[in-house]
Amino acid sequence: MGKLKLDKQTIRANMGDVLLLTAGAIITAMSVYFFKMPNGFSTGGFSGLSILLGKIFPSINTSTFVTVTNMLSLLLGFVFLGFGMGWKTIYCTLLYTGMVNVFEWLHPFAEGTNLTGEIVLELFLASLLGAIGAALNFKSGGSTGGTDIIALIVRKYTNADISSCMMVADGLIVAGSFFVFDAKTGLCSAVGMLIKSYLVQTVADGLNRRKSLMIITSAPKEIIDYITKNLNRSATLWDAHGAFTDANKTVIFTAMTPYQTAKLKDFAKTVDEHAFVTINQTSEIYGKGFLPFKGK
Repeated sequence: MGKLKLDKQTIRANMGDVLLLTAGAIITAMSVYFFKMPNGFSTGGFSGLSILLGKIFPSINTSTFVTVTNMLSLLLGFVFLGFGMGWKTIYCTLLYTGMVNVFEWLHPFAEGTNLTGEIVLELFLASLLGAIGAALNFKSGGSTGGTDIIALIVRKYTNADISSCMMVADGLIVAGSFFVFDAKTGLCSAVGMLIKSYLVQTVADGLNRRKSLMIITSAPKEIIDYITKNLNRSATLWDAHGAFTDANKTVIFTAMTPYQTAKLKDFAKTVDEHAFVTINQTSEIYGKGFLPFKGK
């Protein structure tokens, strides 16, 4: 049996993922418990379903329904997917569910009360925190379970379009809030679902934001050494010559974080004042050191 090989970079990456997953799960739990549950914002997902069930069966706490529905989704995941759903999703689901119950123990809400008394502010915070939590989890390859696990099961056994199925499911939950609560709560839930959908993509794009650089220089060695040794990045080189001067040049192509980009730009200027540097904004970069390819 082969030995599990863990280098420092892999350990560091996993630790970073755990931190992001932890933050994402806790922030999502804050969104659900402090802002969605007290106001009845049923913006979709198993949290929205739990809020509806909590209203229909008032003798049972909504947090209990959150626990039951998420544990049920994990059970279905184990039955139909095994460990194919990934340890990150299992970790996030358990932590998120646990934190909802911890928050209820720390700060129980009386019937009909909320945190601030301002419904618009609470709707905004519910959407914003939910989007940040989801984006942090997605960035690290996890989720808080629920409908995400159901979607994985559906994708495995059918050819159904997952995005459409989840949109319909969320729409039905939002529609249910009009009947279970009232028109005001239903409209807030619908607006919250739209805001969160937009913010999740916006926050995720911001977290994945990287810059690609192309540097044309006559001092490639110094710049390459700086990229590989100081910034711990790699680069691709090719030879070129200037159309106007016909001088031999080296083209360096690399990609990195915005912070590293600023450092590299300043360094390139110090070693080659005639260097030509172009910087492009990217929302996604796949490959070693960046995002993994889907399905890998």
